[in-house]
Amino acid sequence: MVLSLRPLWLVCLLVLVAAAHLAATDSDIDDSARVRRDTEEAAAEEGEAGSGEEENVLEKTKHKMEDLEHKAEDALAPVAEKLHVKPWMILAAIATAVVILLAVGGWCAYRFLKKKKPKGAEDGLDEDEKDLVGNEEEQAEEIEEAAKNEEFKGKIHYRLEYDFTTQELKVTVIECSDLPPTDWSTGLTDPFVKVYLLPDKKPKYETKVHRKNLNPKFDQTFIFKNLPYVDTFDKTLVFAVYDYDRFSSSDQTGEFQLPLNQVDLAGPVQEWKDLAPVDDGSNQYLGDLCISLRYVPSSGKLTVAVLEARKLKKMDITGASDPYVKLKLFDAKQKRIGKKKKTSVKSCNLNPYWNESFVFIIDEMDMKRVTLEMTVCDYDLIGGGDPIGKIKLGWSQNKEYKPGFKHWKEALENPRRPIIKWHVLQDPEPEEEDDKDKKDKDKKKDKDKKDKDKDKDKKDDKDKKDDKEEKKDEKKDDKDKKDAKK
Repeated sequence: MVLSLRPLWLVCLLVLVAAAHLAATDSDIDDSARVRRDTEEAAAEEGEAGSGEEENVLEKTKHKMEDLEHKAEDALAPVAEKLHVKPWMILAAIATAVVILLAVGGWCAYRFLKKKKPKGAEDGLDEDEKDLVGNEEEQAEEIEEAAKNEEFKGKIHYRLEYDFTTQELKVTVIECSDLPPTDWSTGLTDPFVKVYLLPDKKPKYETKVHRKNLNPKFDQTFIFKNLPYVDTFDKTLVFAVYDYDRFSSSDQTGEFQLPLNQVDLAGPVQEWKDLAPVDDGSNQYLGDLCISLRYVPSSGKLTVAVLEARKLKKMDITGASDPYVKLKLFDAKQKRIGKKKKTSVKSCNLNPYWNESFVFIIDEMDMKRVTLEMTVCDYDLIGGGDPIGKIKLGWSQNKEYKPGFKHWKEALENPRRPIIKWHVLQDPEPEEEDDKDKKDKDKKKDKDKKDKDKDKDKKDDKDKKDDKEEKKDEKKDDKDKKDAKK
């Protein structure tokens, strides 16, 4: 403790000596200034006689300064001897220490006396600057977490390893915890896990059944062979937890879907994840869509890149979907501009990855009048695709869908720069038919009517001919009968 306080004591002593020295020098300087002023007045009055006295005053001041220097050196001599340095070095150190102390004190005062920004200061923003698109993903995650808390289905611990040389994916199911009980008499369950890849669902692996256990430890590894790294972008790894039933089909209690395009397979991945309840179709969450907007004012090119989607709603009986995205551009009167554009279809995939871009030519003045509608649909061989969800982007979406307005506005404010955002799919309303589609359908209806009329006319002609032939046959029969009677 003494050793730690000694340097502090020395610094304080040096500061005091420096202060005393400064005070002494200030007083001496004042005295010398006063003496000079007096000598100048005396010289002005006495002329040449005063010149000799002025020289005497200057010599006196020099002697005084030398005396002060000697006194300061004498005062600092003991300290200098102990530190084995010269007195002027100590004076320089004192000055440096004083400057550092003043700087530290000023910084501390700035930090602690600085006024903090009040929490309500952000409320001063314009309404157009609230609910940014970047916050849309956070809102979706909060909704999802709230749903999970309502129906907690436990956790799963797994490990992934990808071998680039053999093109194999090793999946290890380590354990599960906090599984919900299915047998209410015992409060336990008989869990096992199925592991497979979407959209193929083959091969499908199963762990061993652990009887009456809510926290089973499996430690089983499964290998998916002949899986090139490029193909992993369209694959989703599924961990489905079941409750074993000997006399009937096993009931699924929870699952976790992991899109492989969101995992860094360069190294082993080991983590815990919450199990989600099985979607029975009542969930109103439709999924998320990630898109990019880039506008070049000089050429009027709007590049829309459809990157990927995640957690799409299941539309097929098999528990999957065949999604694709349909893009339409509308003017201020909600009339379609040009032809609609479509992405490719990703079969049996709830987390598709497209990375496809489309170009629209729009004048800079019209960018605030048009609306871009993007609809995620489930492909169906029979009939048109069923809509899963849609979003609208444009300047006119300030009230209907603010994230779409924000994304559009940010793209206009940052020309030639791609702006990437996630959007939560909205409930698709019944799509109104476009004028061109209506005309096409009307033409088809007219053709069908004409064809039907022609068929009817042909049938009528045939019926008339048949009637004439029947009448002729009847006349012949009558003649034959008369001839026979004769």
